[in-house]
Amino acid sequence: MTSTAPTSSAPLPGPELPRHVRVLVVGAGFGGLATAIRLQESGVRDFLVVERGDDVGGTWRDNTYPGAACDVPSQLYSYSFAPNPHWSRSFSPQPEIQRYIQRVAEDSGTLDRFRFRTNVEELVWDEAAHQWDVHTSAGDLTADVVVSAAGALSDPKDPDIPGFDSFEGEVFHSARWNHGYDLTGKRVAVIGTGASAIQIVPEIAPEVARLDVYQRTAPWVIPRHDRDYTGVEKAAFRSLPAVQKLYRTAIYWGREMYVPAFTRMPSLAWPAKQMALSNIRRGIKDPELRRKVTPDYRIGCKRILISNTWYPALDRDNVELVTDGIAELTPTGIVTKDGTARDVDAVIVATGFHTTDLPIAEHIRGRGGVTLSDHFAEHGMQAYKGTTVNGFPNLFFVVGPNTGLGHSSMVFMIESQTAYVVDAVRTMEECGAASVEPRAEVQRAFVEELQERMQRTVWNAGGCASWYLDSHGRNVTLWPRATFTFRRLLASFDADAYDLVPRDQVRVRPPRAEELEPQEVGA
Repeated sequence: MTSTAPTSSAPLPGPELPRHVRVLVVGAGFGGLATAIRLQESGVRDFLVVERGDDVGGTWRDNTYPGAACDVPSQLYSYSFAPNPHWSRSFSPQPEIQRYIQRVAEDSGTLDRFRFRTNVEELVWDEAAHQWDVHTSAGDLTADVVVSAAGALSDPKDPDIPGFDSFEGEVFHSARWNHGYDLTGKRVAVIGTGASAIQIVPEIAPEVARLDVYQRTAPWVIPRHDRDYTGVEKAAFRSLPAVQKLYRTAIYWGREMYVPAFTRMPSLAWPAKQMALSNIRRGIKDPELRRKVTPDYRIGCKRILISNTWYPALDRDNVELVTDGIAELTPTGIVTKDGTARDVDAVIVATGFHTTDLPIAEHIRGRGGVTLSDHFAEHGMQAYKGTTVNGFPNLFFVVGPNTGLGHSSMVFMIESQTAYVVDAVRTMEECGAASVEPRAEVQRAFVEELQERMQRTVWNAGGCASWYLDSHGRNVTLWPRATFTFRRLLASFDADAYDLVPRDQVRVRPPRAEELEPQEVGA
């Protein structure tokens, strides 16, 4: 079996790792970049961003598969402080999003504090010094505050299928696309029918000899109202910023109108269901295939997908939708539970990401040496306002537990959280706090109220299993209210919800030998 992986883990040339920074940011996607920009704007220049990849972009740097594009309108899927007048379409493709992130990073004046191809191997809370000991592939340092912006869609998840490692053909995850492998004329299998698969399949179906698409659960797919922007619109975006702001505002409030259907009154989603059923009828002629692609659960329970090309691609003569479960992979192909064996040359894994276990949690040790992964295993993946966790002082998340969306732009949520984080750093400076930590009872009350709201949502009561839910059936990924409510809750740092330790009560830790210059050691 062969597979692709991220580029070499050797650190790229970059700023020298300091012995200590005020704020360490992990990840250079939308969240990490926004944090860096907002820190600089607030006057905090003593920060470092470490990124395991070789460029900014995060998800949009890594997901380069054919057809990759955003399912949130372009005008809303961008920073409010950095509008992009250069979008070509109403739904932007991956290359345009990546170029946008790169351009914002270059214009921000913060890249001199980014260290690429640097893995965070361990973060350990030093209870005596009230700071984080940081171990990276490029060296060690300490930080007063750590902001994890590693993202929720950063670590691909391979399927748990017997014989997966025995396949002798080409295999790769959609987020690790092998552009060096030519699919032309090949027999190809795609495992999964989620957001990535419905973009990949229509792109590769015309060039492969045969395409087997393995579906576990049919998704609801509504039409994608995508179009090129006209020359007049592009000119207006460039010369009249108010026009672009008007577009953004209209899209935002249009998207917020979906919230009641997800969170309180699922019956309001009836028009969306009719659009999805009409989409099936338009795209597929065969009645049996129509039956296979029609979901048997309430619309909205799983992520609603958008595509005009998914169903016509499945209806092609060289494409087969396989709904029998996969029993095993063999050296030459896939065997389903009904005993049918299908030989293939390549397997494309489109099975999503680790979303309910946050892989970075394995590398974070809080008070008492407890790893965040063990903490989540005991208490469930939870955080106060999706941003801070009791037992892990001075640790902030951007895109943390229960901050995901099923209807709108994550960039809006990211900006809300970065504002909260920056205000927390400012508050710590003003009141002389060495550390802040959400009080256990405050976090518990917040999470209990959130989960109570969650029980009324279509995600918990829609009759489906989804990647939104953890092993206990709790929705630990999505925000169950309007996005403007989230922004209001995080508008300012609420210090009264935290235990603050004054700086003058913390002893200064003497430097370790490895932190001293050679002459200091000899002295």
